[in-house]
Amino acid sequence: MDSEAFAHCQAKMQNAEMSDIAIAQFRRLYETWSAGEVGACIRERDISPLRDVPTFHEIRESMDMDYALEAFSQTAFLKLNGGLGTSMGLEKAKSLLPVRRHKARQMRFLDIILGQVITARKRQEVALPLTLMNSFRTSADSMRVVRANKHFEQSDIPVEIIQHSEPKIIAETGEPVSYPQSPEMEWCPPGHGDLFCTIWESGLLDKLQTAGMKYLFISNSDNLGARPSRTLAGHFAQSGSPFMLEVAQRTKADRKGGHLVIDNESGHLVLREMTQVDPQDKNSAMSIRKHPYFNTNSIWVRIDALKAKLDEYQGILPLPVIVNKKTVNPADPDTQDVIQLETAMGAAVSLFDGATCVQVDRMRFLPVKTTDDLFIMRSDRFHLTDSYEMEDGNYIFPDVELDPRYYKNINDFNDRFPYGVPTLAAANSVSIQGDWTFGRDVTMYADASLPDNGKPSYVPNGQFVGPQGVEPDDWL
Repeated sequence: MDSEAFAHCQAKMQNAEMSDIAIAQFRRLYETWSAGEVGACIRERDISPLRDVPTFHEIRESMDMDYALEAFSQTAFLKLNGGLGTSMGLEKAKSLLPVRRHKARQMRFLDIILGQVITARKRQEVALPLTLMNSFRTSADSMRVVRANKHFEQSDIPVEIIQHSEPKIIAETGEPVSYPQSPEMEWCPPGHGDLFCTIWESGLLDKLQTAGMKYLFISNSDNLGARPSRTLAGHFAQSGSPFMLEVAQRTKADRKGGHLVIDNESGHLVLREMTQVDPQDKNSAMSIRKHPYFNTNSIWVRIDALKAKLDEYQGILPLPVIVNKKTVNPADPDTQDVIQLETAMGAAVSLFDGATCVQVDRMRFLPVKTTDDLFIMRSDRFHLTDSYEMEDGNYIFPDVELDPRYYKNINDFNDRFPYGVPTLAAANSVSIQGDWTFGRDVTMYADASLPDNGKPSYVPNGQFVGPQGVEPDDWL
């Protein structure tokens, strides 16, 4: 490790009044990176595929719902809410992005999350404490929305904890980056694996135990499918497992993502990212037949087990370090190249004896990472129920490819769909190339495709778009 470069990072954190544990966690990430110990390969010969994971439907059929409700009454809900959605050009919490209307009200991610919690509390008569893990850039706006909701009340359990920050660093020198135009962009979160360190420092687990909570369900705020579940709470309690990951069946679209395997030596579950795959093992790792499950990043953890594990490591779990390459201003590719040192929450599965998985349907995995995802979420494929559940007929969605030059940024996206996104119920796939703006009541069907005309183009009101583009008005 370049001790002088790290000393500059440490001084920067101390000047910003970062806590000792935040600095200690960053030191671990920095030392691991500078020693070249990131992305260590997990060879195919050293692992076995994960098989025969129980499904949500199998569990529900045999579950004693009175037992499940008892477990649910001892469950707390934690949402990771630190993301800004910079990949979509957002400058505030992604969870404040409008998703769709419900009974004439424009509903944001956070509105829907609060609705899910309030509904579960009323209908199931449970406490269901909600905590948001905000970042220093999402806290104020998010908490303003929470406080404005007259139906949400909570006093004994903190509604937010603040995740840590660390300096973005220059890969060549290990020095902290400087960006005087916008100094706050010199900082980043240490990935969602920071959740564990933040929880430990906040004392949240003690407060939950005092309130009678035994289980904690954790998920991303941009995944509206990850709603509170009495059935899964019952299954987790019944399993006796300390840690449970929700996984889903991989499809061809998921071949390049992380997947769950079993370490042959320890017998522990391991989350293997594609960056940890040796080139010789790439075909095996990408085989959805051999490795059928991916991590949805929704986890269930037993509060006493997590508390013991965090105490064992003084709050800093030894999770694999991820190097995330960015520019200091994510919205400007011409700014200085930097790296962010991160860890993944799901990787903690390997630290727990007896950790398990449960297979869920895509109805519990509805992430919005890009405007392509938002395009589907805002379409008629979904209905937002009175229980604030995002419902669809089969959760098999069209492949969507929107020209990033005109649709990647949320403001550009909104400008081109002034009346809302087209109807997608009959669409198998959607490809929009070039600069197209849409009128109202447009319908897409089959393999809908619009070409790049080299100039701004318009789809008139009420038109149909299919494989040949906009259908002509005249009869043949």
